[in-house]
Parts: sequence; structure tokens; C-alpha cells
Amino acid sequence: MLKMGIITGFLSRTKDRFHDYNEPLELEKKFEMMTHISGYDGVEIVYPYEVNDAALTQSLLKKYKLNVAAVNVNVKAEPEFRNGGLSSNDLEVRKKAVRFIKEAKDFAAAIGADKVTCCPLGDGYEFAFQYDYATTWKYLAECFGEAGSYKPEVPLFIEYKPSETRGRCFLNSAAKTLCLLNDIRCREVGVTLDFGHSVYGNENPAEALVLLAESSCKYYIHINDNDGRWDWDYFCGTKHFLEYVEFLYYLKRYGYDDYFTSDTSPTRWDISGTFEANSRLTNKIWQRLDEVDGGKFARLMAEGDYLKTWKFIEANIFGYK
Repeated sequence: MLKMGIITGFLSRTKDRFHDYNEPLELEKKFEMMTHISGYDGVEIVYPYEVNDAALTQSLLKKYKLNVAAVNVNVKAEPEFRNGGLSSNDLEVRKKAVRFIKEAKDFAAAIGADKVTCCPLGDGYEFAFQYDYATTWKYLAECFGEAGSYKPEVPLFIEYKPSETRGRCFLNSAAKTLCLLNDIRCREVGVTLDFGHSVYGNENPAEALVLLAESSCKYYIHINDNDGRWDWDYFCGTKHFLEYVEFLYYLKRYGYDDYFTSDTSPTRWDISGTFEANSRLTNKIWQRLDEVDGGKFARLMAEGDYLKTWKFIEANIFGYK
């Protein structure tokens, strides 16, 4: 079985513009629910709004026999971060955003977590001439560089996204995030690759993954799906099945052995059923790829005749022989 995790905020109340879904739950109730969802032992917990008491969190993790896939630090909810935290023109706001990340690293170390992930969704823009791009890039590099260098034994992972809450996020692609990491020059800063964010940003997630892996960049994975028009956080494979197979193929090829964390919103669907669908499909595809001649994929791609490759996919992925 693969290491599967869940962002625990999705086990409780979520909302869109028109509806609330499910009931709000305290942290212990979410952890207790995890024990009834087949295939999972990892949690990604949000600091500082969902968790901030290290001793309590540790005791609950031990009680319910759970591991921490990651600590997710929220640098967008504070009123000061509405117009950007890490790229703000206000030095005090930037300092506060960096402090949040450092404190999240302290919290992660205290509970034995091995990483912090951060999605800077407030850092972006909507209009022409709204920001000086060179200045905001400099601020992002300085802030992530300082935060990444702090407690390097707890690596920091940056999750990119095309938009939301801003019309365009500054860090909206794998390539752009790699450019930032190149400027930071801190090996303890990596990338959280969210399958749905990549799709929504008109990337091919497998190609984005290869770019990260070939750049010797640390990476951590969120799994979900969407229709390419919005970040719906559907369960895996429902819209981009073959792209998801290819994504897993390359994860296997590069030896990924960390958590596959479900960043998936159940909304109107059964919570346990939604996450079990992610685990079930991901593990079945992984097992199928174990059974398929991976070298044959490589040879067919090298030959360049996609009709042969498609025939191989028909027989070995879809089972149409």
C-alpha cells in the first residue's frame, strides 16, 4: 500500500459561494474519523487555525495512530495578508508572513513532522500596473529564502496555483516556482505539486513532475482532479484518468516514496467514500504499473510511433486485448 494522507480540513465543513457542506468538527473528531477511512494513516494539518497546541496534537496523533504527512501553514487568512503577505510592499506584513512559516516549522519539529507546505494564494494581482513585478519577485525570494533557511531540518515546500484568491498568483507554475528556488539557492525548499493545480494551470502534471525531478528539486504530492476550468478538487481520475496514470508512472520512475495527500473536497459526496476512491484508484494504478513492462513504455516513447504506444495502453492499462 502507498502512503496515503488527507488534508483534514476536508473532513469537516467546507463551502462554496452558495452552500455549506458537512458539519464543523473539532480536531479530535477529524482524527477519529480518519481511523474509519480505509487506506489512510497520514494527515496534513493546517497551522495555526486548525492546530497550534503541539502537546495536544501529539497526544491525538498517538491516540489515533496517525502520522503527519505535512504541516500546512496558512499565510492568506489574516486581514493583513489579503493583498499579499510574502510579496507585500509593507515590510511589517512580510515579516509577519515569514514569522508564520517559521512558527509552523517550530510546530512541525515539536510534533515530529518532516515538512511544512505553504500555498501563497494571497500573493498575486488582478490588473496591469498593479505591482512592480521585479520588486514583488525580490520580496518573494527574500521571504521564502529566510523562511526556508530557518530550521533546515524541516524542509519548506511551496505549493503553486494559477489563481484564487488572486486573479493571477505570482507563483502559478512549476517552472516559475523553480525559477524562484534557483534565486533562493536553498536546498531545503521544494515544491508541493498539486495535480489539480497543474491541470487548472494548463500544465501536464507528468511533465511538471519531470521538470522538478530532473532539477533535483524536493517535491511532495497532492492528488485530486478537475475539469481544467476551475480547481474543483474532484476525486482522482474522474476527469483526467490517463494523465493521472502517466503522472503515477513518472512518480514510480523517479522513486517517489512520500505521501500521496488527498487535497479533495467531498462537498455533496460521502466523505469516507470520496477519500477511499482516491486511495483505491491510486493503489490499483500503481499496482498495474508494477505489472506492466515499464521499459516497454520507455522504448515505445523512444521509437516515436504513438499508434504503437496507444495499442500498448489499450491492452495494458485499459485491458482491451
